[in-house]
Amino acid sequence: MKDRANLLVGAQFVLLALLLLPGPALRGGPWIVAVAAVIGVIGAALAVAGAAVLGRDLVPWVAPREGAPLRRDGVFRFTRNPIYLGLILATAGWVLWRARVELVVVWVLLVVVLVVKAHVEQRALVAAFGDDYRRYADRTPLLLWGRGIR
Repeated sequence: MKDRANLLVGAQFVLLALLLLPGPALRGGPWIVAVAAVIGVIGAALAVAGAAVLGRDLVPWVAPREGAPLRRDGVFRFTRNPIYLGLILATAGWVLWRARVELVVVWVLLVVVLVVKAHVEQRALVAAFGDDYRRYADRTPLLLWGRGIR
């Protein structure tokens, strides 16, 4: 399971790279740029805050670093996956600003990969932390929704 689950990591990075496809932006009015910037900055801040809480225990893989504690503080009080949620928001801002159809398709695929990855990752966290993670999951959403283990 671990090796196949880590294919999601590869898919995530490929999709993030595809969001940088060259081409002219179809920018709208200044209000679109402002909304895109706000969403992007909020997303980036959320992802950075999640990475900061994890510190040296941050890994790109689905399973947590061996010996890492279960993080429930900082932004992890509000969502079990602040980095994924931050990536979704930050890239949504980017796609809104660029306003290109192919980027919308890539973004939707990225969201699917991150949601699937979050679900797979929670199984690894249950295996690592057992009832502590189950209790945390019962009161904290997976992203913005979905309390508990599914």
